[in-house]
Amino acid sequence: MTPRRNIRSKSSIKVLQVIMVFLCLVVIARIFQLQIIDHDTYKPLSDQNSLRQQDVNAARGLIYDRNKVLLVDNEPIFSITITPANFDENSIPLLSELLSLDEEVILEQVEKARKFSWYRSSRLFTDVDILTFSKIQENIYRLPGIGYQLESKRNYPTDLYASHIFGYLREADDKDFNRIEALKLGDKIGKSGLELFYEDSLRGDTGKDFIRVNALGQSLGALSGVYEDIPPQKGSDIVTTIDHDLQILAEDLMIGKKGAIVAMDPNDGSILAMVSSPQYDVRKLSGRIDFDYWVAINSDTTTPLYNRAVSSLQPPGSTFKPVMGLVGLELGLVTPETKIYNSGAYIRGRAYKDLADVGDYTLETAITHSSNTYFFDLMNRIAKSGKLNEWQKLIEDFGLGVENNIDLPSETRGLVPDSTKLDQIFGKRKWSLGDIINLGIGQGIISASPLQIAVMTSTIVNGGNKIQPHLVRSIIDPFGNEKELQFQSKPIEWINEEHISVIKKGMRGVVTTGGGRYYANHPDIPISGKTGTAQNPHGMDHGWFTSFAPFDDPQIVVTVLVENGGYGSISAAPIASLIIEKYLSGEVSRNYVYNYVKTFKPREEDNELNE
Repeated sequence: MTPRRNIRSKSSIKVLQVIMVFLCLVVIARIFQLQIIDHDTYKPLSDQNSLRQQDVNAARGLIYDRNKVLLVDNEPIFSITITPANFDENSIPLLSELLSLDEEVILEQVEKARKFSWYRSSRLFTDVDILTFSKIQENIYRLPGIGYQLESKRNYPTDLYASHIFGYLREADDKDFNRIEALKLGDKIGKSGLELFYEDSLRGDTGKDFIRVNALGQSLGALSGVYEDIPPQKGSDIVTTIDHDLQILAEDLMIGKKGAIVAMDPNDGSILAMVSSPQYDVRKLSGRIDFDYWVAINSDTTTPLYNRAVSSLQPPGSTFKPVMGLVGLELGLVTPETKIYNSGAYIRGRAYKDLADVGDYTLETAITHSSNTYFFDLMNRIAKSGKLNEWQKLIEDFGLGVENNIDLPSETRGLVPDSTKLDQIFGKRKWSLGDIINLGIGQGIISASPLQIAVMTSTIVNGGNKIQPHLVRSIIDPFGNEKELQFQSKPIEWINEEHISVIKKGMRGVVTTGGGRYYANHPDIPISGKTGTAQNPHGMDHGWFTSFAPFDDPQIVVTVLVENGGYGSISAAPIASLIIEKYLSGEVSRNYVYNYVKTFKPREEDNELNE
């Protein structure tokens, strides 16, 4: 090598060394900047790539009956999750094969997750069976962005349905996300019943786990010593007022029938049993919903999702007569001794038929034998004296025409019209006496739910104390502290005890000598009640019976509505009497009445069974 070339070569090496040193210094400087100077900026970004914050769902609160019998708990299930940022759409065919689902279904779920959050983990499919879950686990290395988590679904360990009491859970929608910030895609929340009304108490607080992931987003295990996991906090448990055994019987007695039952303690408003029939199987709406079943119950003409106990609006028929009598006494239009003659029909422009025997009736005997003439005449006196609006206000004191604030959604107000309402329906002052007198026997422009009739009956038999109906007695927080709930109670100042005594005696007579004597009377339990038949232009009339027992110290009120059941004395009264017998004696001993109820078919009854 010539000296010139040797010099040039040495120069090149020096230049290269300088460049290498410079580059090393640049790299070192950059590392220093990233690791030291800009640590606070880039450390979180680094964590985002290597760490995952995984939500840990809280166990939903349990539901008990009044005696702490467990009615609703939780069952473990597996869910498949997705982190859209790490997901490769080329994995869809494999997912389709493993999950046995169409690719279009999977892509639809992926798009939902992407729309909700690109980086947060969301549920892809829930309630996956153990075999499918195992297949996903075996192939997890081939499914970037796919994960899994252990969750729970509602479980019902007893034989009762109580579908309209418990309600069901559904996946949260956009409205729910806007209302509750903590919700995530795939979270389930209460959509009806107690699950909806007490959602905030039952839901609990989600926890956080931190895990290390690889470049494909696959879990490398829990991360310890860096971030502290936040354990979930389970939801609060609720103790209901429901009597498990009584609820089982009530549901059994309504199989094959349309209607509702409300059994309650008249002294504090606690609901002992509540049935809306037909019911639906809440088990099929737990976990992954059986969509064929969901479509079927939504299209069912018998409307099993409809809670007839709190939402039904039917004319109360003759069950309205006891409160009618109390208001008539308060307005001074009749006295307990006032006698009104029944000729077989009440004549006002036309004949209004009365099935009670011809003769004179006092208020007590008019209730016992359900004389329509007596209450037609009383309503006529109210209208002629210009006291229709006052009558309406007094009726509302008993829970009719107003909401009673039960702890369930979809409660209806019913209708007890005043002059303003009649103007709206018929036109200003275009209504007549004929539109009014039917109100006296619970017919015409008047409607109520079984819950309202039960509240009305309770208010009468407890001495005039308007109580608030409720299904939950107490709430137990995650730490085991039990808090009794407080419910409103309002005495009706104008009620006279002597007047109540007259009404109660009349209702006792219904069961001993009136239309309810055939199936409602019990040899050892003094049951009292009032039958009713609500006219139905679309088929057989609806049967009502509202009742209480024992007569001298009422402990239970039972109101029954059997749609298209005909006379309440043969359709609804036997059901109520069996429920009362079960609650007060602990068993049903009158098998002939039980068998009658179970085989009951609506039929026209003899006219002597006046309602």
